[in-house]
Amino acid sequence: MLKKLPIGIQTFSKIIGEEYLYVDKTKNAVDIADNYSYVFLSRPRRFGKSLFLDTLHNLFEGKQELFKGLYAYDNWDWSKKYPVIKISWAGDFSSLNSTKDVIVSVLRDNQERLGVQCNNTEQYDICFKELIRKTSQKYNSRVVILIDEYDKPILDAIKNPETAEENRNLLRSFYVMMKDSDQYIRFAFLTGVSKFSKASIFSGLNNLEDLSLNSDFGNICGYTQSDIETIFKPYLEGVDLDKLRLWYNGYNFLGESVYNPFDILQFIRNKFLYKNYWFESGTPNFLMEVIKKNNYFLPGLSNLKVGEDLVGSFDIEDIKLETVLFQGGYLTIDRVVENPRGGIEYILRIPNLEVQLSFNDFLINMLTKQSNKSEYQNNLYTILNTGNIDRLEGELVSLFAAIPYSN
Repeated sequence: MLKKLPIGIQTFSKIIGEEYLYVDKTKNAVDIADNYSYVFLSRPRRFGKSLFLDTLHNLFEGKQELFKGLYAYDNWDWSKKYPVIKISWAGDFSSLNSTKDVIVSVLRDNQERLGVQCNNTEQYDICFKELIRKTSQKYNSRVVILIDEYDKPILDAIKNPETAEENRNLLRSFYVMMKDSDQYIRFAFLTGVSKFSKASIFSGLNNLEDLSLNSDFGNICGYTQSDIETIFKPYLEGVDLDKLRLWYNGYNFLGESVYNPFDILQFIRNKFLYKNYWFESGTPNFLMEVIKKNNYFLPGLSNLKVGEDLVGSFDIEDIKLETVLFQGGYLTIDRVVENPRGGIEYILRIPNLEVQLSFNDFLINMLTKQSNKSEYQNNLYTILNTGNIDRLEGELVSLFAAIPYSN
């Protein structure tokens, strides 16, 4: 009997305890926990960041019984247990006050779970520092700090730059407390979609190591081709795996290319129907505002060469479309090349057919107001598939003739 699919489940203990399918990522978890102190990982949405973070949570709390049959079971020192401060941002970030309320609530939840009490619960940054110290003292152990979607308060307010900047400054004064509490911290792990510069968010936290493009952890989130051909083989009987790879594989973080887990699980759930599952789960309306504002030449996105700075940094004051598209998962790394100066540049591409078709349709729908767009598209696809050059010429002439002269 096949195990249940863990669609929408981000809790490691639930997946293991209720016998959902789990792709073992605990080797990555052990390697990182053993060899790093402060870690940052950026991945697009719905790639399994939250589940990996929760796996680390259970690992550090020493819940050995959950890891039976997994890599960590025989490769982790279970005699050591650590108290875990876990911060997962959820709530209203549309104003500075509402963001402060969320932070206070998150800190209160951790105090209750760990059995400690801050003297000043309303002063969020001081309370965070106090929470770290008191937790370490109570359990006679250094603490582990896990922060899921560290950038959510900023990205949720990104359409309002003033609020986004206020939230960023607020988070900076919050996160910097980890630097001042280093003696009490065993390990810290932060996930997010975007990567803001250290100066803008992690001021002074110079020992934060970014594993987002570390080839040793390229498949830390996502399913590999080997996973598809082994673990998922019983779930994909009769499926053309070459077509599946064309549609959903192709994300490259300088390791082995991976599938987005959300796509694969939904594809199986929906009886092998090819759809844009991941793309539909979060329409990138903000991207269109950036495109319109900066007047980008969109065909150039299909084979884009960028420097390390564009791949690596995101700033509210100077938003680069290429950076947003890469960090959001709409572009991925095709290959790394050396520039004439001896530095590194990245050639970016669209990851797969799902993103290519969906993003094209999204742009067409946002940039045009014609009611017969699909008719034009279907005609062009039919003509191209049949190789009818004469009809193609006529269709293109008709298409351009429909553009108002004033445009």
